[in-house]
Amino acid sequence: MPHTPLPPRNRANAKSMRKAMTDAELKLWNELRAHRLMGLGFRRQFPVAGYIVDFACPDKKLVVEVDGSQHADANARDEARTKRLEQDGWTILRFWNDDVIRDIDNVCQHIVIEAGLADAT
Repeated sequence: MPHTPLPPRNRANAKSMRKAMTDAELKLWNELRAHRLMGLGFRRQFPVAGYIVDFACPDKKLVVEVDGSQHADANARDEARTKRLEQDGWTILRFWNDDVIRDIDNVCQHIVIEAGLADAT
């Protein structure tokens, strides 16, 4: 899947974000990397439709965002971003940092269900 053109400054920002992940992002990345979660191939700090998303599974067009308290005041911006990504066929999952830290198994189960690899039972 070809990348959407991304300005060099944004690409550099994505690279630096990969080096400065939050504790919650690191915990989730440990579960997602190297196809560890049901064989799903995830990329971190991945450019999609002009945005840089926390985690993306291009094969399933699935985006996973891990949000901290700074997102509580960014609803309008997050909604516009989500709408744009959904227009391109992406499914966006959002989890709070606390959910990832405290209940990683449930977060992973939700991702697997949304990817279509398990029943929602």
